[in-house]
Amino acid sequence: VALSKEEVKELLAFIEQKLDDGKAENIVTIDLKGKSSFTDYLVIANGNSSRHLNGLANNLIQDIKKACFRARISGDTSDSGWIVIDLIDVMVHLFTGEMRDFYDLEGVWKNAN
Repeated sequence: VALSKEEVKELLAFIEQKLDDGKAENIVTIDLKGKSSFTDYLVIANGNSSRHLNGLANNLIQDIKKACFRARISGDTSDSGWIVIDLIDVMVHLFTGEMRDFYDLEGVWKNAN
């Protein structure tokens, strides 16, 4: 079931707040509506260690489920330095600082806005 525009906005605000509460750093939201076939928004943030990333991801997934949004976690949650949470309309990318710099998703999508 697709989310309405209002529900997607609520989901974005929810994600951003939960990441902020978890002390995620450099939270950035990129609007990809009409520019991507796989999602409408990317939320990118980084943590200070793999352990911090795992905590952010696990807490976010639990909170999303409690709020009745569907979520699927993908990527290696051990020590890869990059975790993806796929919410269909929103994809959350959690990185260590080093991995975020290496993959530079903001740079890849900078012309999308």
